[in-house]
Amino acid sequence: MSRNTAQGTLEELFSRTKNLDGAGYKAYKKLAGAYSEPGLTVSIDHVQADPYASPSKVRLILPISAAHIPAHLVSDATGRVAVADFLARRIQTERNRPKNVHIGDIGQQVLERTHVLVTPDRVEARLLVGLPAKGRRILGRQAAHLLADDLPALADDCLRYDRFAPADAAALADHVALLRDQEALRAQLKPRKLVAFVGNGAILPRAAGDSDRPLATAQATAFQSPESLTQTFELSSGRTVTGMGIPEGLTVIVGGGYHGKSTLLRALERGVYPHVAGDGREWVISRADVASVRAEDGRPITDTDISPFITNLPTGADTRHFMTTNASGSTSQAANVVEAHASGTSSLLIDEDTSATNFMIRDHLMQRLVPNDKEPITPFVQRVRSLYDATSVSTVLIAGGSGAYLQLADTVIAMDAYRPSDVTARAHELAGEEELSEQDGFQHITASRILARGALKSRKPPKPRGLSTISVDRSDIDLAAVGQLVAPSQTAAIAAALAWLSKNADGQTPLVELVARLERRITEDGLAVLVPGRDHPGHLSRPRGAEILAAANRYRELKLV
Repeated sequence: MSRNTAQGTLEELFSRTKNLDGAGYKAYKKLAGAYSEPGLTVSIDHVQADPYASPSKVRLILPISAAHIPAHLVSDATGRVAVADFLARRIQTERNRPKNVHIGDIGQQVLERTHVLVTPDRVEARLLVGLPAKGRRILGRQAAHLLADDLPALADDCLRYDRFAPADAAALADHVALLRDQEALRAQLKPRKLVAFVGNGAILPRAAGDSDRPLATAQATAFQSPESLTQTFELSSGRTVTGMGIPEGLTVIVGGGYHGKSTLLRALERGVYPHVAGDGREWVISRADVASVRAEDGRPITDTDISPFITNLPTGADTRHFMTTNASGSTSQAANVVEAHASGTSSLLIDEDTSATNFMIRDHLMQRLVPNDKEPITPFVQRVRSLYDATSVSTVLIAGGSGAYLQLADTVIAMDAYRPSDVTARAHELAGEEELSEQDGFQHITASRILARGALKSRKPPKPRGLSTISVDRSDIDLAAVGQLVAPSQTAAIAAALAWLSKNADGQTPLVELVARLERRITEDGLAVLVPGRDHPGHLSRPRGAEILAAANRYRELKLV
């Protein structure tokens, strides 16, 4: 990072840049600094070392008075997040934005990001700018127009509310109102004893397996709640939303293949984030701490208490402080459940298709062939009831091939061609004919894991690589099975969070409490706390504490006390 050294006007920026024409690329570093005109500052915070390096970092800064954003839209933190999200999307889709100017990844979710900052006193767009060159020689005239003409024009078109067309001003107001209503509905889930809510009319299927955009309305079946599960929310904006509430306890989702079971569960996973209008999942709202859990062959486990599910191993290993560099499916899923519980989740989301069979169930014939005292795995079916009764952690489970959970379920939802129905009574009637598995008490985790000082064995900061990988020296943290990550900029924030945890570990504070402390800092001071001292923090999106913990738990060389 280069600290600002130059000061001047935009006219001076134009002149200085033009005079660099034909010079070696490193001469661009002379431009680092802040250049202003009334109502706008262009701050060149970091200049790339050569044309093939990461782009330069440039900020467009407007006083809030120059942006003319109505005060009622930015009067609360939710409003400021919504306005920042809207402005970032506006820059991303601006037709006149130069091709070498970027605002970062922005998907269907509305997240707290560093891409655009809105505070009570200013609006700030953080851009990545590729400075033009021919080979390794500066194209000074092109760069001058880019920095002193095109970027101010981008600020005028995308950041100044008084330049918005009436339709765009109305769209911004709607964007803010939607996010405020979504978060207000989320706040009502716990008082109503609901895990999640799916609004009538929601479009849950996506356009493709590798796309997060909705399937075309003409091809999709709109969601419609069964009457017995219908809930209505009247929100302060005057909006009324009706749909299906998923109650606390054990909810089992059944149905034939390709009828929408996994699609519904996937929507609930992503329901921890608000979605933009037109996504189809605007009113799929889950509690913010809901955790998706699956088997994850090969993941490392470091000093984790998996004894609620696995005990009495033939090797004599202590499963209250279990360690392995290469977990099996059942062991990994046991660790994932325990870690989710330790993170404070209120509900687990589990799909039978992505679970280890021997972790989920053990049928009567197998119990007769291999007696319980010879089997170290206590299946989830024998813990799920006490998990809720003893710790208030609910479970939403897809069951496609086994009816073992039906008798235990509080609610059973059948999906038929993407349409849900409440079949709880019929499921209990059928399941009542079967022998009920014995239910054991759920054991609490026996110890809080404590990070050692300098918990990361690395002198270099962790480096994100796309959505699913963080590199720490020669060791990669694999996040492919952490299904509620939605943006590479979240992974970048997690990488920075790991460095923060390592720096702040004192050898006494439990890992869970350190992450909670970091979350409080982010809430109070913003994501910039992850990259202190940087005027331009790069593009980060806020992850949940659960995903930060997931990354720490998957680091093979994590140092614990």
